[in-house]
Amino acid sequence: MKDILDAIQSQSATAADFAALPLPDSYRAITVHKDEAEMFAGLTTREKDPRKSLHLDQVPVPELGPGEALVAVMASSVNYNSVWTSIFEPVSTFSFLERYGRLSELTKRHDLPYHVIGSDLAGVVLRTGPGVNAWKPGDEVVAHCLSVELESSDGHNDTMLDPEQRIWGFETNFGGLAEIALVKSNQLMPKPDHLSWEEAASPGLVNSTAYRQLVSQNGAGMKQGDNVLIWGASGGLGSYATQFALAGGANPICVVSSPEKADICRAMGATAVIDRNAEGYKFWKDENTQDPREWKRFGSKIRELTGGEDIDIVFEHPGRETFGASVYVTRKGGTITTCASTSGYMHQYDNRYLWMSLKRIVGSHFANYREAWEANRLVAKGKIHPTLSKVYSLEDTGQAAYDVHRNLHQGKVGVLALAPEEGLGVRDHELRATHLDAINRFRNV
Repeated sequence: MKDILDAIQSQSATAADFAALPLPDSYRAITVHKDEAEMFAGLTTREKDPRKSLHLDQVPVPELGPGEALVAVMASSVNYNSVWTSIFEPVSTFSFLERYGRLSELTKRHDLPYHVIGSDLAGVVLRTGPGVNAWKPGDEVVAHCLSVELESSDGHNDTMLDPEQRIWGFETNFGGLAEIALVKSNQLMPKPDHLSWEEAASPGLVNSTAYRQLVSQNGAGMKQGDNVLIWGASGGLGSYATQFALAGGANPICVVSSPEKADICRAMGATAVIDRNAEGYKFWKDENTQDPREWKRFGSKIRELTGGEDIDIVFEHPGRETFGASVYVTRKGGTITTCASTSGYMHQYDNRYLWMSLKRIVGSHFANYREAWEANRLVAKGKIHPTLSKVYSLEDTGQAAYDVHRNLHQGKVGVLALAPEEGLGVRDHELRATHLDAINRFRNV
């Protein structure tokens, strides 16, 4: 691994130099173990501790197949799917690996007693398999997390509809929280030159997810002037939704849970911010009963901030706790887009407010290659900025996942893999200087 790192840091190594580097037999990776899948049985979600289930192991380098690439990972990040994997909710990810392993002789590689997790990376291509022409060893890249087979016609209009669509590092093995990762070549995109490795690794999953959910015609199709309600607006997903709304001429109404998070939204340029804890909203009277009076009170607060207008688009991801309120406050003909359910999957809402007001609920899951490419392009041009707040070592990934699980973080948390320290990998210092305050916005909280 030292020779690989030396070549990357030299900045003068050629594609031939990288291709000539011998690959190691093994590498360090963050894993969960199949024989520990029941270790948290009987505990509540909150009691499950990623620090106990995530391991730093030495694992063999996987076989490289057609259309694939091996990437030296300089940095990665923690997403909520890493938390789900670590606490074996809603199901153990080994069920995904077993199912994928039955697809073909090649995919059997993924069905192992350990799962290398992680759905983001920034790094350098080491090897490409047969049929890969767009990328070569030495290319500096980031990876999006959509893994598709595309043997069915269903995926050729929108690859997210491919029946064999999976999230890399969650539903496949050999993810990005490691020193080496295995990806399909159509997951690769150019690393933004003005960002460090850890900054470039942090937007991937959440940035692409927010782009499809809010901007793409496959999601809400946001337009100028739209009032956009964004739950968790300073978090990993919401911080990108807030940026897209502002960059696209929409009006974000940012919902947060503390004054500090409200300040982050205002620093991004948002003016309409609701601190839900300060307002004391309780959308549920008890475990089984919602309180429509609280929906109405919430809607009144929104109108105070919008000059009397209702919400055009709701950017939903908390799920059960907020969904009834989201449906209620959306204007007639408006759209609720949902990409997750971090507070619970069983949503309840009053359908009268949906059907009688011709509202739409749109399911949105990650992004196709084109959407991910467009989202990454906006980062590369300095239109959308990383929301990195803290960086951990690979050894401390368990703590990073714990912090995300307990919502102790702001924005995104990064993880250094091969990168020996923060701040490396910047190639365009002039562009970086132009956007330095925005790049460090979440660091300065």
